[in-house]
Amino acid sequence: MPGTIIETSVNHHITGTQASNIPNVAGGSAGASVTTAVSFTVPINLGYAVRVDAGQSAFGFASGKTSTGFNVTLVPVPSTATLAAGTFNVMVTLDTEF
Repeated sequence: MPGTIIETSVNHHITGTQASNIPNVAGGSAGASVTTAVSFTVPINLGYAVRVDAGQSAFGFASGKTSTGFNVTLVPVPSTATLAAGTFNVMVTLDTEF
């Protein structure tokens, strides 16, 4: 199930949006990464930044950013580990100053 970002707050021309407990599937084997689609409830301008809290021993990064969402990839640390099914959190920020 993809995650959906729904909460928004504004502070000093920076719009911050957070989504928590986005589900991820388990990795298929040791060192295998897992990618999850995250979508916005409304389109936003490109140029946003994404911070990922993997929620387990892994690092996460965003790719494929569009105005309607992005992908989060979790990579296990160490590379001999297997990702567990679980959840992760993201924070999306966008500088709204022109």
